[in-house]
Amino acid sequence: MTARVSRSAGTPDGLPDIVGLALRIHHPDAGPAPSTFSDILLSSTGWSVPGRFVLMPRLGISRAPLTTMMPYRGEEGPVLIGARTLAPAGLPSSLRGFRRSLGASAWQLGLFFTTPSGRWHRFGTVTLRLNEGAEEKDLRFDAVLHPLAGAQTYEWARKVREPSYALSRREPGDS
Repeated sequence: MTARVSRSAGTPDGLPDIVGLALRIHHPDAGPAPSTFSDILLSSTGWSVPGRFVLMPRLGISRAPLTTMMPYRGEEGPVLIGARTLAPAGLPSSLRGFRRSLGASAWQLGLFFTTPSGRWHRFGTVTLRLNEGAEEKDLRFDAVLHPLAGAQTYEWARKVREPSYALSRREPGDS
C-alpha cells in the first residue's frame, strides 16, 4: 500500500486545514484488470450525519474522522468508507509536524464502512509508516481512473470529481 497525507487548502502551519489521506491499494494479481491498483481518497469531515458530507478543517490528524464523502456504488446500494486514527495520539495536521511526531512509529487507522445515513462498521485496520526515501513529487492519486476494486462510482460523483482530476493529471507547464 502507498499513502500520502495532504493539506488541501494550503493554510500556513498552525492553522486548521482540510486533511487528506490518499491510499493506493496494489493488486499484484490483477491480470487484465483495468488497473493494477485502486485509489481511495479520504478527507477530514464529520463522522455523523450530516457532517460526514462536509469538509472540516482540522488542527490535528489523530482526532480527525476521514471519509470518502461521496459514496461508492456497492452491490446493495451506496457505501461510504471512513478511517479513524487508532494510534498514535496527538498527530498534528502540519506536514512537518506530522513527520516529526510520527518519526519511526506506525500510524494505525481503523477502516470503516456505512450507508449514507447508517452507522459505521469497522472492517479492517491499516498500518502506515513513513518512507523517508520516497519521492512524492510525481505521485498522483485518481479515484476516477483507479476506482476501488469491486465497487463502482456513481455517474454523478464521477462528473463532480472529473474536472479537478483532469487538472491534476496535467503535466507541469501544460496549459
